[in-house]
Amino acid sequence: MTDKSDSFFIGLSLAVSSSIFIGSSFVIKKSALIKISASGNLRASAGGFAYLKQWTWWLGLATMAVGEGANLLAYAFTPAALVTPLGALSVLVAAVLSSKFLQEKLNFIGKMGCFLCIIGTIIFVIHSPKSEEIQTFTELLDKLSNDVFISYVATIFIISFIIKIVFVPRFGNTNISIYLFLCSAIGSLTVVFCKAVALAIKETITTEINSVQNKSFWLLLITSIVCIIIQMNYLNKSLDIFNTSVVTPVYYVMFTVLVIIASSILFREWEHMKSTDILGSFCGFLVVVTAVCMLNMFKDVQISFKDLNFNVRNRRTLV
Repeated sequence: MTDKSDSFFIGLSLAVSSSIFIGSSFVIKKSALIKISASGNLRASAGGFAYLKQWTWWLGLATMAVGEGANLLAYAFTPAALVTPLGALSVLVAAVLSSKFLQEKLNFIGKMGCFLCIIGTIIFVIHSPKSEEIQTFTELLDKLSNDVFISYVATIFIISFIIKIVFVPRFGNTNISIYLFLCSAIGSLTVVFCKAVALAIKETITTEINSVQNKSFWLLLITSIVCIIIQMNYLNKSLDIFNTSVVTPVYYVMFTVLVIIASSILFREWEHMKSTDILGSFCGFLVVVTAVCMLNMFKDVQISFKDLNFNVRNRRTLV
């Protein structure tokens, strides 16, 4: 087995384990926020920080930190265009655990959505880019100074600032896309910067080049931490207001789309893929998006497999 194959499967394993931890963290933190709300403390969506005194929230944060750590390492071994869409598995984990521990019922359509989530992820993994176009930290630094990518970063900051000032006060507590767009937009930059940090660490460990001593590494590390803190802030607000089974899929779709855009601008991982693989990746991603939309749009529909059989029998009787 080649080194590239080894790297691919290591990165794939890390990405899958990351999704399990992150999906679990959504449910753990949501349970903490529910306790805080029930105790009468100022909610996170209203600017309160009572959750900092809740050990369950810190457990959720620790679980997410482990997941993000595994995710960071995955970026060092496999392309970002593969790692990020695998976050769909966190939707699956969150949906199942929410049904079990938060009494957020998972109906028949939701279960079908979970199944499609797995199928779409498998299709995407099969057809996704398997090797890196950027091999060194120096190469990545050159890419980060690209005019097109700088324009993308500037656009993200300008749009986020406008949403924060204009839309958050008016629609933040009623429209789920407001907080989650801010979280996803900043998150797309977090992925890029974490990719650079992971590549520098990997290069330092596996080669004689000490990229960790580079000033750019520390700048990227600090920027990554700041972006993650911003993400956590807006994600907490969204979880506090909206149902976990809605937050998770909507966040996944927004986050993944923006990461794929950022990744395609910076890493250009799609340029050397076959047209069949590009089509397969696109179809796999569409299946996953369909799955998360099913989890979102039909979450409150009271329907089971028995209900479907009953409806079929009724139609036959009428005929």
